[in-house]
Amino acid sequence: MWLIDISTNTHPSYVSPMRHQGVEPVLSTHMLTRDFRGFRAVDGVDLAVAAGTVHALVGPNGAGKTTLFNLLTGFLKPTSGRIEVAGRDITGLPPERIAGLGVARSFQITSLFPQLTAREHVELALQGRGRLGWQFWRSAKLLGRYRERADELLAMVGLEELAEVPSDALPYGRKRALELALALALEPDVLLLDEPTAGMGLEDVDRTVELVGRVRAGRTVVLVEHNMSVVGRLADRVTVLQAGRVLAEGPYDEVRADPRVITAYLGAADVAG
Repeated sequence: MWLIDISTNTHPSYVSPMRHQGVEPVLSTHMLTRDFRGFRAVDGVDLAVAAGTVHALVGPNGAGKTTLFNLLTGFLKPTSGRIEVAGRDITGLPPERIAGLGVARSFQITSLFPQLTAREHVELALQGRGRLGWQFWRSAKLLGRYRERADELLAMVGLEELAEVPSDALPYGRKRALELALALALEPDVLLLDEPTAGMGLEDVDRTVELVGRVRAGRTVVLVEHNMSVVGRLADRVTVLQAGRVLAEGPYDEVRADPRVITAYLGAADVAG
């Protein structure tokens, strides 16, 4: 259970250790800020994500995690600050430009076409990044050129036996797996997952953790996740947000034992568990 210490309204200044070590992060922000009509949702965030790692963003509702995701992927423009991918400034670029630079994102809420099969979804995603673009009127024969790769991606996320099933007939956990296949169709170097296990039962959570562990090969994963067991199993590094600011960062065990995090976020029962 996440708990907020409302008496804490200031944070120590924070600079990621990667910047001190001279390591070039694959995804980074510098003093990133986003205001909404006087409310500061993201407040001077410095984030540095190392290539090939799983980097988790944690914090209670309202900490700024999803807003930060929207900034990183171009769905929101920052009020101030800078975002870089592999050293390239992408601040303010639209989502399609950022996706073209190798950054893909899944969403908290499933948004699939109910009557299209799992395979058709992935074929359309593959078409969207190819020369045909989003030309829905193209013939099934042309779309079929993507079938082999679509089936490979479905197999990667464990949906090969459900390729012909319409998305509205898929269980919730399998819909989330299909959304991951759609993100992978963009061939991303950086994959952003927004609460990939939200609303899942234990079986689906275990399946998703195993799936993320497989698809991380050769890429960087940034995930927002409330389930701290999932974070502990997957993350190489954890950034804790509070009130739009970075409170702490480090390996999971180190962050979990940080007195500031315990005071601000974790109940005694969570720490003991």
